[in-house]
Amino acid sequence: MGVAYSVGEVDHLYTFFVQWSPEIYTKGNKKPRYLIREKHQNRFLLVEKNKVAVIKNFLSNPVNPTSENWEIITVKDFKRRLSLCSSEDSEADEPEFQEEGDDVLPVLGNQSQLLDDYHLKRLVVHMPARTQGYTWRLVYSTAIHGSSLKTLYRNMADLDSPVLLVIKDMHKKVFGAFSSDPFRVSKYCYGTGETFLYSFNHDFQAYRWSGENSYFVSGNWKSLQIGGGGAGFGLWLDSDLYRGSSFSCPTFHNKSLTTQEDFIVQELEVWTVQN
Repeated sequence: MGVAYSVGEVDHLYTFFVQWSPEIYTKGNKKPRYLIREKHQNRFLLVEKNKVAVIKNFLSNPVNPTSENWEIITVKDFKRRLSLCSSEDSEADEPEFQEEGDDVLPVLGNQSQLLDDYHLKRLVVHMPARTQGYTWRLVYSTAIHGSSLKTLYRNMADLDSPVLLVIKDMHKKVFGAFSSDPFRVSKYCYGTGETFLYSFNHDFQAYRWSGENSYFVSGNWKSLQIGGGGAGFGLWLDSDLYRGSSFSCPTFHNKSLTTQEDFIVQELEVWTVQN
């Protein structure tokens, strides 16, 4: 690689793996079942079986003096260790995993009015590996905080983590976006290729980055826009979080997320990773 990454921080490791083999984290067609686990901090990454040998070589590199703090184990062995643990407190500190073949659902730290297991099971395979195993915290809800884009921005002012936007319109359709960055006011577009649009309008559809442009997210005091470059935004919300629209856009090559391109918001939530 020509670049040395510290294994003392899980985010640095994640960055290395994304740059080394991004297909693991940008496609939902494979389910990782191995863990790279930091022994003392209980931090981990999920990886695929065919990458374990290369990662072991990376961790055994003598330029990484803290590599002995990490281990690679299977999810099955990890669960077996939990079953042998007699302390309830210790068990509570460890993340939960399903058996092989099951979906690993995100844990919601708050009650959602819009998301259930059906939604989470389909969304989780499209979320980046760095979000898995952590609790999701509700950072904004129209039911709790009122309908205000300004309040939404304010609630995210101190965040530095991905967010999941969930919308239900007046036709009871659920749709939204996953953003690699928290929403904020910005003169220019921001975000990365992890950002995607999704819709539960009829069957579930996820619209990932097309690579055609980088108009991921932009925001001002009057509106929030996700995806662009064409006649309209992939997802657009007004300052009152009351009216919105969804058009096909080059950023995601998506269809309209709703039954009608213009919609009225019935309820809206934004979730963030709590690590």
